[in-house]
Amino acid sequence: MAQRQRRTTAPDARKAPAKPRLSAQDWADAALTAIGEGGLAAVAVEPLAVRLGTTKGSFYWHFANRDALIEAALDRWAEINTEGIISEVEAEPDIRVRVRLLFAEAISSAAADPLEVSLLATASHPKVAAALRRVTERRVAYVAELFAALGFPAAEARRRGLLAYSVYLGHAQLGHAAPSVLPGEDEFGAYLDEALDVLTARPETD
Repeated sequence: MAQRQRRTTAPDARKAPAKPRLSAQDWADAALTAIGEGGLAAVAVEPLAVRLGTTKGSFYWHFANRDALIEAALDRWAEINTEGIISEVEAEPDIRVRVRLLFAEAISSAAADPLEVSLLATASHPKVAAALRRVTERRVAYVAELFAALGFPAAEARRRGLLAYSVYLGHAQLGHAAPSVLPGEDEFGAYLDEALDVLTARPETD
């Protein structure tokens, strides 16, 4: 009786490697990308599943509904674009340099990514409104801390922090609505320095 030919290929060799299981953070990041591209209306489960190369079952493994995904995405936005940037600049010991780094990083990030402008455009949504309020309060408070560290009294530091944040928001909006009116890359450094000189100027006394 002839012997059966021995199989030379391992049984599992032809199987496609298993895809790693997507995390809730993967879904939140995809939702943020969608918001930046098409606003809050772009957060839909089926298109996001296609983008991620998965099924709706993966979504429901992590989230009860679309609102839960939106909330997770907004938390992720705050983590990356607020706490992440603050952590980066905190490594700089010089306060003046830290202030400059903060604004350079925030403005560059807003110019490159339309997400923040998209969120501002949907501020009437209750979850977006709550996230914007929380993030704005955190950012203004942090900038006020920097001005206080520069020697300004608490109340004035708060006012200057709010003014500085208003300048940032205006720049972010212009960067997407009318970028041609803003200084080019070769002028940005001088522009930023002049803006910070105004924001940190001491009032003249007699």
